[in-house]
Amino acid sequence: MPEGDTIWQVARHLHTALAGQVLTRADLRVPRFATADLTGRTLLDVTPRGKHLLARIEGGLTLHSHLRMEGAWRVYATGERPRGGPSHQIRAILGNAESTAYGYRLPVLELIRTAEESRAVGHLGPDLLGPDWDPAEAERRLCADPSRPLGEALLDQRNLAGIGNVYKSELAFLAAVSPWLPVGDLGPDVPARLVATAHRLLETNKDHPDRRTTTTRRPGTPLHVYGREGRPCLRCGARIRRADAEPGNGDRITYWCPACQPGPTRTDP
Repeated sequence: MPEGDTIWQVARHLHTALAGQVLTRADLRVPRFATADLTGRTLLDVTPRGKHLLARIEGGLTLHSHLRMEGAWRVYATGERPRGGPSHQIRAILGNAESTAYGYRLPVLELIRTAEESRAVGHLGPDLLGPDWDPAEAERRLCADPSRPLGEALLDQRNLAGIGNVYKSELAFLAAVSPWLPVGDLGPDVPARLVATAHRLLETNKDHPDRRTTTTRRPGTPLHVYGREGRPCLRCGARIRRADAEPGNGDRITYWCPACQPGPTRTDP
């Protein structure tokens, strides 16, 4: 599931393959930009911003993409047959003499002026893996609406950019609070601790392909609660529970330990 650490890895992979090289192939398979000709331009860099990707191209252009749940970028040697999915799922192709990147199932793909990148990502809060990381500002934004459930506040990219569903569930567990507890009901030191833990986990995992939030090395236990419905909590032994998304309320699938995380809960009908 693409979250801030995953996007950081994708950006690094794309940057290594494409940055500093002249584009010999550029194909944007979305109607609005299908006629854009980027060949002959140098791809300058690929930068992550929260869960967004910004590929900056010579001439003041930026290719902005977002993977959401299903999107992916795959890099192959130029001339090699891509294997990331059926060809009709390819939304973008960027290639040079040595490497070619294919963007599959990209729900967001647009070519914008680099000077206008703020239109695409200016709404984001401090980036957990970015040079603008500001824990005090992230904490302030997280607590701005005291009545908002913690899980929703963590997922809101306007508060801090890079947290997705996995880290939402894991951070609530590590803070020993319910994901549905209003942020105003958190203890006085909990928001700062949550922000610091989020930064530490993403920094640690950005350099590792297998995400881990636990310290145990037992097989099958990289995460405390996410994806572990019905299995025993690694801390107390209680059964991990799961609540699926409620349409229209900004919530998403959530895992939690009812014993370790006291407070309000939500279960499906």
